[in-house]
Amino acid sequence: MVASLAAAGLVVLGAQPAAAAVICEKYGATTIQNGRYVVQNNVWGANTTQCIDTTNSGFRITQAAHNNATNGAPAAYPSVYFGCHYGRCSSGSGLPVRANTGTFANLRTSVSMSYPGSGTYNASYDLWFDPTPRTDGQNTGAEIMIWLDRRGSIQPIGSRVGTVNLAGSSWEVWFGNIGWNVVSYVRTSTASSLQFAVDTFYSDAVSRGHAQRDWYLTSIQAGFEPWVGGTGLAVNSFSVTG
Repeated sequence: MVASLAAAGLVVLGAQPAAAAVICEKYGATTIQNGRYVVQNNVWGANTTQCIDTTNSGFRITQAAHNNATNGAPAAYPSVYFGCHYGRCSSGSGLPVRANTGTFANLRTSVSMSYPGSGTYNASYDLWFDPTPRTDGQNTGAEIMIWLDRRGSIQPIGSRVGTVNLAGSSWEVWFGNIGWNVVSYVRTSTASSLQFAVDTFYSDAVSRGHAQRDWYLTSIQAGFEPWVGGTGLAVNSFSVTG
């Protein structure tokens, strides 16, 4: 499911420490690595409890009482991101950046995750694009989701439109439109880590007519969409270089 529907990114920020913060507020957030990345709790799809314990390289869900229906939206998208999301920008990212530039072509990202043995969730990247270099509000271009893993009877928005080999793996490709294009790449075998050039997946979306080269990348996010449970899910490390 989409990781941050229109109201999803209403990030509420407080005077929190730069690392090792425990966040239980629905839209609470803090920064890590001297502001290079933002960690957000982002409980946008439920009123159930969720707490995350941040580290200098990511976060771990320490409490999650979610029980959303699997044929609807997830409860949250706890995540760490690089760039700008609903008015909050990480430090020195240079985003938004147009997708037809050399700067965009050089962007690479990596993540390492841990999964608990129970619950219903996906582990996913969320890449947001907009026709303008906006730093706040809902992006209206394309949302590129990259699912490393999924547990339970959940599926991406829209319908399956094909398969493709990218970043050394095979992926199902799903497409839908909910006011913006949602292109989801679901790995055909589970992975707990991934490293790739951002343009690898964006080029495929462009070739399918679901994205445009003159749109702007606004953020690179990595985290989880829990429907049921979620305690123990963790981003061990996350980086963006370029």
